[in-house]
Amino acid sequence: MLSRTAAVLIIIDIQGKLAQIMHNKETLFQNNVRLIRGFKALSLPILHTEQIPEKLGRTIDPLLQELGNEIPIAKETFSCWSDMGFRDRLESLTRRHVVLTGIECHICVYQTALDLMQNGYTVHLVADAVSSRTPDNRAIGIDAIQSAGAQITSTEMVLFELLRTAGDPKAKDIFQIVK
Repeated sequence: MLSRTAAVLIIIDIQGKLAQIMHNKETLFQNNVRLIRGFKALSLPILHTEQIPEKLGRTIDPLLQELGNEIPIAKETFSCWSDMGFRDRLESLTRRHVVLTGIECHICVYQTALDLMQNGYTVHLVADAVSSRTPDNRAIGIDAIQSAGAQITSTEMVLFELLRTAGDPKAKDIFQIVK
């Protein structure tokens, strides 16, 4: 189960024109915004990456507005773990439960999830916050990540798991986010 002391949100490559051709992009964007808001409300760390941003573009505006001063990690590798800048930032957080979202599910998200699990991280794949260009590739990616040992979850599951109780002082914030 997720805890506030161990969780980190990682958002992979939701950027530029590529983000605009994702299957069910509105849900993808909306749920990533909800997760960012929830993690910020709970004062939890967030990392986000951009795949070759000079070619593919920057993180999309709705996410950038929520991320504020969070600096993206530019990368060329499909697996975030293979990028030393990413690896250094993640390891400096000393958190072992990764809440994973992004695109494309069957490429960068998949390869990152496998590398993270092989290096001792527990991966919580947020199924309603990942996508690919086709629904088939999205489903194949989710299935492959689950078969490799990741926990499959949803945006609301993550936020309420981190909240734990309606009596928490942050409950009102989380209720507003999922509303």
